[in-house]
Amino acid sequence: MVAASMVGTVVEWYEFFLYATAASLVFGKFFFPNANTPLDGIIAAFITYAVGFIARPLGGIVFGQIGDKLGRKQTLQATIILIGVSTFLMGCLPGFNNVGYWAPAMLVVLRFVQGFAIGGEWGGAVLLVAEHSPDKSRAFWSSWPQAAVPVGNLLATLVLLIMSWILPGDQFLSWGWRVAFWLSAVIVFVGYYIRTHVTEAPIFLEARAKAEAEKTASYGVKEVVRKYPKGVLQAMGLRFAENILYYIIVSFTIVYLVAVHKYNTSQLLLALLIAHAVHFAVIPQVGRLADRIGRKPVYFAGAVLGATWAFFAFPMFDTQNPAIIVFAVTIGLCFHALMYAGQPAIMAEMFPTRMRYSGVSLGYQLTSILAGSLAPIIATALLQQYHSWVPVAIYIVIACIITGITVLTLRETKGASLREIDAEDARKHNLETADV
Repeated sequence: MVAASMVGTVVEWYEFFLYATAASLVFGKFFFPNANTPLDGIIAAFITYAVGFIARPLGGIVFGQIGDKLGRKQTLQATIILIGVSTFLMGCLPGFNNVGYWAPAMLVVLRFVQGFAIGGEWGGAVLLVAEHSPDKSRAFWSSWPQAAVPVGNLLATLVLLIMSWILPGDQFLSWGWRVAFWLSAVIVFVGYYIRTHVTEAPIFLEARAKAEAEKTASYGVKEVVRKYPKGVLQAMGLRFAENILYYIIVSFTIVYLVAVHKYNTSQLLLALLIAHAVHFAVIPQVGRLADRIGRKPVYFAGAVLGATWAFFAFPMFDTQNPAIIVFAVTIGLCFHALMYAGQPAIMAEMFPTRMRYSGVSLGYQLTSILAGSLAPIIATALLQQYHSWVPVAIYIVIACIITGITVLTLRETKGASLREIDAEDARKHNLETADV
């Protein structure tokens, strides 16, 4: 079950982060060559990148509704096909010099479809594991789909790194970057095949059977907003700093080093490759720690440490020393892991089974608009305006304060029983399913 969820997530995020890296390195020149400055072109590319984030809540709403009604498995099969097709087609797009403004227009449409599919992916992938996991080790097991995210990013970075090594710069910008997008056809097939063999969690099958038989319990986005608004807002608050910190590290770091220091692209991709590998190794261990000492202290530590990162990381970047740059990025992703690893368990324990997919997807994906989608744009604009990394550091601090306050409002759910959460929901809302 864990392997099936991870493989699918690797596929999905390989494609999603492939776009992020390409937006930093290629798309500004390929789709927006008439920009006044290189940073203007990058900002334009990041705006198309943000379109995917805008689409994610819509995907979370649609697929959350489907996932709560029909099941996690069917939903995940649909999302992997959608994102695979859209990503492959991105690799086929002509540039601005060939078809003018039709090029960025087609990019925006495909990016919207990609983001729409991702919006339904995360909730299903983590719940497939979380709902199968023992109560005492839910954070550890459900952190593995989270660990698949840096693997997907690592693969995307690796492919682009190899292409940048073997091709001259003009050929890489012309067609080399396309290869990574075309490879999605292969890995999508593998991911889809594996997902055909997963099974639904017994607790979900029981909840669905009771809802169908008794017609007393409703589900979906409308119900979760009406019955659990606090949970949705808390999920958004938890996600805020984590999402901003991550995209500053993996996207804006590229912009900063290339634009300010003209840093070698291949060396930068290699640094990210190493950092992603460490990130993958750290996430499950943080999940284990959240099972041992609790969700709140681990998450709060991530928010506090995340607030400090930029103040020592950017001076480390300014040294232009490859080893120091790798160390700075790796430390940042380790701080990020303290927040990211426990998210599936925390959010799964906020909502009952009948609306869990909708609840976690809505809280998780809505924040992507305010956080991840805007973070590279805001950071790049701040750099362009002030010619300094300090405003970016302050931006991260504000985000971490918001998340830290949110953590303090949570109740500790370490070792919580999902069946008891369902029973509490039934008692609270006078449902006939109190015997769940």
